Amino acid sequence: MNITKALADENRVRALLALRQGELCVCQITELFGLAPSTMSKHLSVLYQAGLLESRKNGRWVYYKLPGSEAPLAVREATRWVQRSLADDPKVTEDAERLKKVLKMDPAELCKKQCGA
Repeated sequence: MNITKALADENRVRALLALRQGELCVCQITELFGLAPSTMSKHLSVLYQAGLLESRKNGRWVYYKLPGSEAPLAVREATRWVQRSLADDPKVTEDAERLKKVLKMDPAELCKKQCGA
């Protein structure tokens, strides 16, 4: 049920798909979607609780990535289904293009900007 709940929100599905390219810090994901940091953190938390994401902390930064081959079968199947089903979706394609720009930005500067520092 947690997987279904996590996939019931467009922003969470788009975040999941953005992580196909690899690990991203919360600041990069927040910049990509233009949501408030607290909103993006809540979305990421729901995905994490469902087992659809793995996280690690490095100092004050939190990084997320898709789970590996050791993830439960339901998680792997749900992730594959989302990727196959939405690979050609215009919003997902647009997100991928915007992500290229975000990845060129300094994560430390993104964090400062989002935290108001």
